[in-house]
Amino acid sequence: MPVIERIKAGRDDLMAWRRHIHAHPETAFEEHATAEFVAQHLASFGIAVHRGLAGTGVVGTLKAGTGNRAIGLRADLDALDLTEKNTFEHRSRHEGKMHACGHDGHTVMLLGAARYLAETRNFDGTVHFIFQPAEENEAGGRRMIADGLFERFPVEGVYGMHNMPGIEVGKIAMRAGPMMAAADFFFITVTGVGAHGAFPHSGIDPIPISAEIVLALQSIVSRNADPMVPAVLSVTQLHGGHTNNVIPETVTLSGTTRAFKPELQDLLEKRIREVAEGIAAAHGARAEVRYDRRYMPTINTVDETELAAAAAAVVVGEENVLRHLPPVMGAEDFGWMLKERPGCYVWIGNGKETGGCMVHNPRYDFNDEILPIGASYWACLVEGILPAA
Repeated sequence: MPVIERIKAGRDDLMAWRRHIHAHPETAFEEHATAEFVAQHLASFGIAVHRGLAGTGVVGTLKAGTGNRAIGLRADLDALDLTEKNTFEHRSRHEGKMHACGHDGHTVMLLGAARYLAETRNFDGTVHFIFQPAEENEAGGRRMIADGLFERFPVEGVYGMHNMPGIEVGKIAMRAGPMMAAADFFFITVTGVGAHGAFPHSGIDPIPISAEIVLALQSIVSRNADPMVPAVLSVTQLHGGHTNNVIPETVTLSGTTRAFKPELQDLLEKRIREVAEGIAAAHGARAEVRYDRRYMPTINTVDETELAAAAAAVVVGEENVLRHLPPVMGAEDFGWMLKERPGCYVWIGNGKETGGCMVHNPRYDFNDEILPIGASYWACLVEGILPAA
């Protein structure tokens, strides 16, 4: 496997950086120490550092040659609100927070590439290293864009990468078109009339109304959406009441929908509103619906996917570039960046054994073996898209 030797020689550094970040996880928009760690390392490589986008975002800018072309490479900084169950030395030091999705590895792979590119400068143009906060739940990529990411750091294309347990080490996957789904979140508040639990006829009970809404929501995909077009609707929370002998006045429920097409997102939102409001009204209650389009679908553009595949082939060999894996209904806020600029998002194999349990698992760990592979991919991508004159 032709991993870049100079990057491979620095593997111990990469592993130490990754384990430090893993041991000190920070969640959405609180990545102050992680951002400082990244900024200090970028500055030590001689890379210009810009801070403050989306609060804790960091962008490093590196120029070489005389070319005026520019690309962006993005990694995510944040951890999850999850209690780690691993017992190794670099386990989380912060109770209730954990790098259970591999963003510690993503950050370090991009740092490793940044160091190599700053040392060699074997390209012609500008690279913006984008370290984004709050990928989990809060769509920090959307906020970076709203804060002027691509106005301040214009690029012709933007590229992202995520580890994928279950894909073998030494393989990289990508596909043109849909890669990951949109993730919309809905929140429904059902308001009735509170009453004594012994006298339900004196109130309007929002609990059975909410239960009816939950069941009815399950029919939206099966009876309103084209069965040949993927969609998911899941109710994931239901809260109401505070004691056994009181019928509450309100119940709240929430969940998520997943789709690849905007028109299907429109349909899901419309039907959720109609179902919730209609059922509540039929019982003399009221339902208020808030629908948040939190994550855009991650849709790779054709030309940029070919560029990514070519870079991956240099590192892992053409036979290990997986071009035809199906898209998944998981979501990634990198979709917001792909909405603004062409680009490609890839999955790098995290292995089937070490670090092989699925992400968002309290026993997950990023596989340090792939750090030089990912850093080499980033470096080859830059050198391929912005070849030295």
